Amino acid sequence: MKRREFSMAAGATSLGLLPFGTGAQAQGASFKAGTDYAVLEKRAPVDAPAGKVEVVEFFWYSCPHCHAFEPALESWIRKLPANVSFKRVPVQFRTNFQPQQQLFYALEAMGKVEEFQRKVFGAIHQQRQNLSTETQIIEWAAANGLDKAKFTEAFKSFGVASKVQRAKQLQEAYQVAGVPALGVAGRWYVDGELAKSMDRALLVTDFLIGEARKA
Repeated sequence: MKRREFSMAAGATSLGLLPFGTGAQAQGASFKAGTDYAVLEKRAPVDAPAGKVEVVEFFWYSCPHCHAFEPALESWIRKLPANVSFKRVPVQFRTNFQPQQQLFYALEAMGKVEEFQRKVFGAIHQQRQNLSTETQIIEWAAANGLDKAKFTEAFKSFGVASKVQRAKQLQEAYQVAGVPALGVAGRWYVDGELAKSMDRALLVTDFLIGEARKA
């Protein structure tokens, strides 16, 4: 689902940009700016240290295509070279996305993202649990073994609020049109619509990482 359609679908679950194609479809393809990926007119901020290429995944927990993309993304992340810095950024296309942003950053503050990322997606898309409000999220976290007091403190902390604000700014800087999507080196943006599938989007991202290294 494109960004503009989120505002017209209040109360509905997200649909991602495009389903997955086969990786073989993109083998030997020539990737072109404006066709397979977008070049940002103004560079987005990056947090990666000098000498590293930053890759950002934009996602929303309630997006079924983000859920479907997660296994392929995790496999891809495990193969990244040491000079690539990867981070996840939860989006906010509507104000009611914010509790799930806080959920992600609370997990990050507790060092629990790797353990709980799939669990959150599974709770929403497989177990059909509603994790859209603060109360629902905190109760779910406690029921799944996280210390309720510590999670609540992190969820409501200034640090998490600051990261939510920065996520919104980065989302705007990359001009995110829908999720899942990927940003590379503060310079390029690719999603399923541009790349024609999310499998192919990962291949485009690999190509853009190479371009960033050349620069």
